Amino acid sequence: MDVAHFEIDDPRWRDALSRLRHDFYHLPEYVRLDAGWNHAQPRAFLATAGSAELFIPYLLRRCDGLFPEASVAGNVCDVVSPYGYPGLLLSDAGREPAFAREAMQRLSETLREQGVCSAFFRMHPLLSDGLPELFPENFFTASSETVAMDLTLDEAQLWKGIRDGHQWTINKCRKLGFEALMVPFREYIVRFMEIYEETMDRVQARDSYYFGREYFAKLAEMPERVHCCVVEFEGQQAAACVFFECGGIVQAHLGGTKSEFLNKSPFHLLLHYVAGWAKSRGNRYLHLGGGVGGSNDRLLHFKRGFSPLLFPFSTLRLVTDEEKYRELTTLRAQAANVPVEEFLRRDFFPAYRAPL
Repeated sequence: MDVAHFEIDDPRWRDALSRLRHDFYHLPEYVRLDAGWNHAQPRAFLATAGSAELFIPYLLRRCDGLFPEASVAGNVCDVVSPYGYPGLLLSDAGREPAFAREAMQRLSETLREQGVCSAFFRMHPLLSDGLPELFPENFFTASSETVAMDLTLDEAQLWKGIRDGHQWTINKCRKLGFEALMVPFREYIVRFMEIYEETMDRVQARDSYYFGREYFAKLAEMPERVHCCVVEFEGQQAAACVFFECGGIVQAHLGGTKSEFLNKSPFHLLLHYVAGWAKSRGNRYLHLGGGVGGSNDRLLHFKRGFSPLLFPFSTLRLVTDEEKYRELTTLRAQAANVPVEEFLRRDFFPAYRAPL
């Protein structure tokens, strides 16, 4: 088996994607953008044995900023997926337990050699079919479910899959005069950011959900893959959302609704419109994503109102260097003034990055 870690401009990156079914999150230009936002290094891992291949993009982050006064953190790094649903990609020939397990073992070993103590990967719900059967039990951590609309259905079937209450809201928006349309994202960045940031303020989102103008401007440089839908009412933008399109999958990325229009729920109309738009372009799925977690997940409940089609979402959590992982977690626990074992029992991974 041949294995390699390479950077964003290495031709092996695009070469691998040309042979593997992939999504927008695997593209080097997206990984570069997300790495810049996260102050990380964009990398990818590729394992090959004949026609068997395993590919996974990742961000390499330094840990010294977490513990500036601790020498142990000076040369330690960790790995995380780019934002979204990248996961690992396997060729058809690579969907054998022997190859897949050896490839992941080599990934862990080579990351440890580079000073990496942990790796956290988000799997791709639509591209992970059959993956759990290739690995030992509990290799992946089940997280939740995500919702997708099956665009191979005809319009009547798609409409039938939408919850009655959502149908009523969509029709109400139409009668009131709300109109959904696709617009050039480059021209709507400022208006989109106003809607998005107002939405994040309203839901008291974490700081990591606020993206700057430069981030959106760079997304707009990919107009063949990045699209924006807005809902307008009497010349005002009531709702907006950015979508990614790649490999037959349209992904809902970031969006929101102006507070003054919240009681009319124009985002219902927006998603229904985009489903028709995506279907007309020959796509297979409109992936709405998941929720925010918890037993009373209102976001997931909202999305499930558009389709009964659910996909399991899981993560992969690797501790590649037990000693360094324990040392960093001990430092984090001391900062929080709690026993280290309590930090290790928490669901947050890696434990040493858990909020204090």
